[in-house]
Amino acid sequence: MAAIFNSSNSSNSSNSSDSSNKCTFSKDLLPPIYGVEMCVALVGNILALWLMVTKEKKNWHTGVVFSCNLVISDILYALTLPLLINYYSRERVWIFGNTVCKIERFLFTCNLYVSIYFIMCISVNRYLAIVHPFFARNHVQPKHAKIISLLVWILVASMSSPILYYSGIKSKRCSLFSDSNSESKKFTYRVFMAVIGCLVPFLLTFASYFGVILVVFKNENITSLEKKKVALMVGLVCVLYSMSFVPYHILQIWHFKLKAARVDNYYVCTGYQASKALACVNMCLHPILYMAVFDSIRTICCSRSSN
Repeated sequence: MAAIFNSSNSSNSSNSSDSSNKCTFSKDLLPPIYGVEMCVALVGNILALWLMVTKEKKNWHTGVVFSCNLVISDILYALTLPLLINYYSRERVWIFGNTVCKIERFLFTCNLYVSIYFIMCISVNRYLAIVHPFFARNHVQPKHAKIISLLVWILVASMSSPILYYSGIKSKRCSLFSDSNSESKKFTYRVFMAVIGCLVPFLLTFASYFGVILVVFKNENITSLEKKKVALMVGLVCVLYSMSFVPYHILQIWHFKLKAARVDNYYVCTGYQASKALACVNMCLHPILYMAVFDSIRTICCSRSSN
């Protein structure tokens, strides 16, 4: 009997410790991380937007159209973070009401996937410009990029709209999936978003840059050092994409699957919270990384070809 009592106390102590660690992680680490990401993202993306509008206004080609939409998406994404900073600093107590909770979760989700899709658009556009330059020059115009951009916003908004139904306040928390009913439908929706919202764009992005690398490495006019630079930049894009977006979707599905089964796992829960912060890292790096990729590939492939 004493053993059972001690075991129970040990279990309760362990659960209490996990809960305390979870609160400590969310309260002490997430707010400053989100704060730094928000500041860096806003400064970098607003500067990038200003450069596009002022420096590229006479040369508004397809790459600038997609990049501009990506920058706008990142700015909107960053503007959702103050509410989350307040939320996590209060130990995950939401004080802004159910409607604001739904809107925040919708905007967070929508801008996340808009960002992913415009990364894909930029990657495919770079592939066409470098691997199929004559086709891109004759058939891919800025008006086409504007139409595609509009379709991306409409598609992602439609995909994200169920969040307005599923999200809400539950036990004082602003939950992405507050409704405890229809677990099978919610699981299907999460898998759908992981596949259509992340996996498909990732495969297209990876395939596009793989095609670019093949063309660059076959070009005898490019030195081995320059080829390595392009490969490094392309590899960095794919690695950052994998580290930022893939863990978020895997851990989200895993976390809510365990939650539906009423199983507490501190590491999965903490990893899921950390993956949210990782997902925000990309919006800080887009102004630097994608402009660097664009300039590097254009300088190496286009300038040398014209010379």
